[in-house]
Amino acid sequence: MPIIRVAINVPVGTLFDYQAEDANVLDIGLRVCVPFGKKKITGIIMAISMETQIPIEKLKSAYGIFREINPLPPALLNLFHFCSQYYHHPLGMVILNSLPAMLRNNKPVKLKEWWAQHPLGLTDLGRQVDIANIPARNRVARRLLTEFQNATNLTVQQIKQISPRASKLLIEWKQLGWVAEKPIIQTTPSETAIIPTLTAEQESAVTTVTARLEQFNTWLLHGVTGSGKTEVYLRIIESALSRGKQTLVLIPEINLTPQLEAVFRARFCTIPLVNLHSGLNDTERLTGWLQAQRGEAKIILGTRLAVFTPLPELGLIIVDEEHDSSFKQQDGLRYSARDLAIFRARETNIPIVLGSATPSLESYFNAINGRYQYIRLASRAVKNARLPMIQYIDTRIHKSQDGLSVPLLKAIEKCLAEQRQTLIFINRRGYAPVLLCKSCAWSALCQRCSSRLVVHLRDKKLRCHHCGHEENFPRACPQCGNQDIAPFGQGTQRVEESLIAHFPSARILRIDRDSTRRKNAWQEILHTIHTHQVDILIGTQLLAKGHDFQNLSLVGILNADTSLYSTDFRASERLFSQLMQVSGRAGRANAAGHVLIQTEFPDHPLYYSLQQHDYDVLAQTLLTERKMAGFPPYVYQALLRAEAHDIKIVLNFLKQAAHLAKPTQAIQIFDPVPAQLVRLKGMERAYLLIQSSSRKQLQAFLTEWSVQISTLAIRKVRWVVDVDPIEF
Repeated sequence: MPIIRVAINVPVGTLFDYQAEDANVLDIGLRVCVPFGKKKITGIIMAISMETQIPIEKLKSAYGIFREINPLPPALLNLFHFCSQYYHHPLGMVILNSLPAMLRNNKPVKLKEWWAQHPLGLTDLGRQVDIANIPARNRVARRLLTEFQNATNLTVQQIKQISPRASKLLIEWKQLGWVAEKPIIQTTPSETAIIPTLTAEQESAVTTVTARLEQFNTWLLHGVTGSGKTEVYLRIIESALSRGKQTLVLIPEINLTPQLEAVFRARFCTIPLVNLHSGLNDTERLTGWLQAQRGEAKIILGTRLAVFTPLPELGLIIVDEEHDSSFKQQDGLRYSARDLAIFRARETNIPIVLGSATPSLESYFNAINGRYQYIRLASRAVKNARLPMIQYIDTRIHKSQDGLSVPLLKAIEKCLAEQRQTLIFINRRGYAPVLLCKSCAWSALCQRCSSRLVVHLRDKKLRCHHCGHEENFPRACPQCGNQDIAPFGQGTQRVEESLIAHFPSARILRIDRDSTRRKNAWQEILHTIHTHQVDILIGTQLLAKGHDFQNLSLVGILNADTSLYSTDFRASERLFSQLMQVSGRAGRANAAGHVLIQTEFPDHPLYYSLQQHDYDVLAQTLLTERKMAGFPPYVYQALLRAEAHDIKIVLNFLKQAAHLAKPTQAIQIFDPVPAQLVRLKGMERAYLLIQSSSRKQLQAFLTEWSVQISTLAIRKVRWVVDVDPIEF
C-alpha cells in the first residue's frame, strides 16, 4: 500500500507517515486529512513511498485526500523547504500557516459559487451560441442566455433571481468557455485619461529591465520620492503581461493597498487583479488565492504572506519600499518576505525589482558591490516638481507648546491661506505617552509589559500599545491620593486638540491606527484627502510612505530626536528613511514643498544629509561605521530568543544553550542579555546573539545547534531562532 509522507502544523521538524491506498505521485502537494493523536488534522503530502521505518501495524491510515483544487506546485514546495531550512522552523508550520484559513479546516473547498465575487459576462464563444440550439424544455438555460445577451454583465443577485438552479448551468458554461468573470473596475476619469510621458531616467530604467525579462536579475530601483517608481513598475508589468506572465507585487503595509490598487486597476482595467493581505475575511482570501493559483489573476498585490502564493505563470516580482521592516515577520516564523522573494525569483529564473527612495543598507551594499543591478532615478517625474526644501526649528530657541513651536504654527497659517494641505507627522498615537503624578512621581505602568500606559483622553482610558491592556483613567494617584495627575508628552490626539485650538476653522483629520480600524476606513480617508476636504493631516508612520497627495505642500515633523538616543545600531538608518519618506509627501505636484523639523540637534550629520537629500553620503558613513563595529552587512547574525515567566529561568536556559555550542573561529557567540523591553505580554524575555562573517558557516552551525537546544529539558521556556534579525 502506498505510504504518504505528510507535513503537519506541529512544532516538530519531521514528516509523518500514513497509509493511503488511493495515493499516487500526482497527489504530492495536495491537502490530506489525517489522524494525529485524538484529533483530525490537515496536512500536505510531500512525498509518496512504498517503504516506511514505522512498523506497518502501527501505521495509521489517512481519512482522505482533497483533490478538488490543484496541488501546490514543486517550485513552491522548494520555497517552503528553503524557508524551513534557512529560518530553522518546522516545515509543516511553514506550509500550513502560509495557506488561507479555509484550506486548514479538514474540509474540501466548495467551488460551487466560483462566480460569486464578480459579475459574469459572455465570452466571444458564448456570444456565438444560438438560443435555437437549446431545447425548449430547458427554460432556465434559454432565459439565462437571453439575459446575458441583453445585458453586458450579470451580478450574482440578478442570476439568482432568474433561477436557483442557474449556478449549475454556470459551472457547465464556464467549462464550455461560454462565460467568464468580469471584474468591477473602479476608476475615475482622471485616472483613465492620462498616461504620463516617461522621463529620460524612467525610460532608461524600463528599457534596461524589460530587455532582460527572461532571466533572473535583482534590480535595485533607487528613486527619490516622487521620481515615478510606480510608473516604472507599471511599464515593466505591461511588458510581463504581454508575455502572458503573472506579476507579484509585494507592499509592506495594508494601508498602501487602496491607492496602489486604484492605480493598477486604472492602467490595467481588463486584467484580473487580486489583493492578498490580512485585512480580508477568510472567503475573500481563499477566492483571491485560488484565482492566483489557477493563473486567472495576472497581477497579485499583497503584503509579506503573499510571497507564498502559488503562481503557475510567474514572470516578475516587484518589492515596493523594500527597506521597510514590515517585510520581516516578528513572531512565529521570522522570515523576510523580501529575501524569500529574491530566492523565489532566482529559482524561477525571473527578474525581481526592489524599489525604494531609501534602500536598506544591505540592498545598497549589494548594489554598489555588483551583486544587484543598480538603477537610479535622481529627479522627480512631474515637470517643475522639485524635492522639498527642508529646514530645522531649533527647539532650544523656539520652545514648543503642546508639541508645536511658533515658527511651525506660522507656516501652517500661511499654508492655510494659500489653500494648500499640511501634514503634521508624529509617530506616536494616543493623547500622551505618560501619565504622571507630580507629587510622588508615580506613573501609570502596564502590569504585563515593561512599558508605560498611553493616555487616550477622549475615551478616558489608559492603554498599552504592546499588549492591548486597558484601564480606566484614574481620578487620583493610586499611590499617594493626589488628584493633580497629568499627561506628559504628545501623541496624535493631543496634537489634534492643540491644532483645533489654534485653527478652529480648519478642517483637521487625524490618521493613526485608532482612526483606521473600521473596514474601508482607508478608502474613505484617501477620498477625503484627494478631494481636498481636509486642510491639516495629523498622522503616524501610516502616512510616511507610498502616498501621493497632490495638494500637500507643508510637512511638519515632531519628536524626531527620540531615535537619536536608541541603542539599536539600525536606528539612524530607520530615522533617515522615515524622515526622507515623510518629507517626500510634500511638493509632489506643481506646489513647492516645504518641510519643517523640530529638533534640538539641527547640526547633526544625519539631519545635514537629509537637508541635502543625499542618501549616498549618509549610507557610506553608516557602512563605514558598520564595518568598523562588525555589524551587518559585513557579518551575518542570528538571535536565540527565549521567554518565560521568570527572567532567571530565561537567562539560565540561554547559558545552557551557549554551553552546547561548539566554539569555532568562524562563529562568535555573545553573552545572553535581557531584551530592551524585558517584559512583554506577561513574559520575561532575553536573547543570545550569534554572528559570523560567513553565511554558510552560520547556517551550518545553527542547523546542528538548534537540534541540540531542543534536547534541553526546560519546559517552561519558549524559544525561537531568529535569522537575520532586524529588531533587538
